[in-house]
Amino acid sequence: MNQTEPTKTEGPAPRRYHSPADKVRILRLHLLEGRAISEICEAEDIHPTMFYQWQKTFFEKGGAAFEGGRSSSRLAGKTERKMAALEDKLRRKDEVIAEIMEDLVRTKKNIGES
Repeated sequence: MNQTEPTKTEGPAPRRYHSPADKVRILRLHLLEGRAISEICEAEDIHPTMFYQWQKTFFEKGGAAFEGGRSSSRLAGKTERKMAALEDKLRRKDEVIAEIMEDLVRTKKNIGES
């Protein structure tokens, strides 16, 4: 009888990380150079579904590239105002807690002295 050793599987391959620049480079091969998606996916060792997800994300978020610096500064200003408001709110809460603790200590001293 011919017995063969069962093949040992290593488990799933580790996930590969593709930087945003790498994803754009891969998308560019199809969109600008006209290469077939199957050819690109095989050469880059990615699944076509992954390619289509990257392409969808690229088109959905591509408008941000054309917004310019104005909205970035406007967003930064809005974030700073919100941060200042939250810091002010936190400061007020700290003051209230300090007052409550002061009253509590005073009350405990009065009870202890009676």
